[in-house]
Amino acid sequence: MSLITENITSLKKELPPSVKLVAISKLKPVSDILEAYKAGQRIFGENRVQELLNKKDLLPSDIEWHIVGHLQSNKVKYIVPFVAMIHSVDSFRLLKVIASEASSIDRTIDCLLQVRIADEETKSGFSPEEVTEMLDSPEFRSLRSVRFCGVMGIGTFTDNEAKTASEFRYLAGLFSKLKSRYFAEDSRFREISMGMSGDYKLAIAEGSTMVRIGSLIFGRRQ
Repeated sequence: MSLITENITSLKKELPPSVKLVAISKLKPVSDILEAYKAGQRIFGENRVQELLNKKDLLPSDIEWHIVGHLQSNKVKYIVPFVAMIHSVDSFRLLKVIASEASSIDRTIDCLLQVRIADEETKSGFSPEEVTEMLDSPEFRSLRSVRFCGVMGIGTFTDNEAKTASEFRYLAGLFSKLKSRYFAEDSRFREISMGMSGDYKLAIAEGSTMVRIGSLIFGRRQ
């Protein structure tokens, strides 16, 4: 059994049935992704559009591709035909581009709203105020071809577990508020994408339904 297969097998045993595993394959070769696929993994996350395009056609067609990194508006048209979910919708402007491109090919794209929960300036995402302002706007309500499935957040890069846990708790609380106020009747609004290799256990404890794990599956990036 390969190390990648071992890692996936042990992770899946550990994760609750309610939590989906997104294998983050950025900077990893096709051979590693194929190894994970053979071990039963089907959901893979990439950060960069060009890297995803370079890999996609070399891999099985039933892979469910997620975009988890910052997405530039001018790259949206390349992924809309096949991507399963975009985790990193971090502005209303980007959302409108996704809706427009998806509409042009008669497709509906599953999206998560990326909320800025970390202190770090480098992290992108909506503020909670921006999320409610957008959701209350008539322009938002007129959007078609995008389906809202939940929220995504990235915790502060820190060894302070209490801080990370509080950020995850905050995101889960925000999800609950958005669910009750805007999506109470929508069963598809159910995902909280939070937690990576270093903090996924904290994220699960705080209510994550989707963990994005790379190095614990594929090893450290060179």
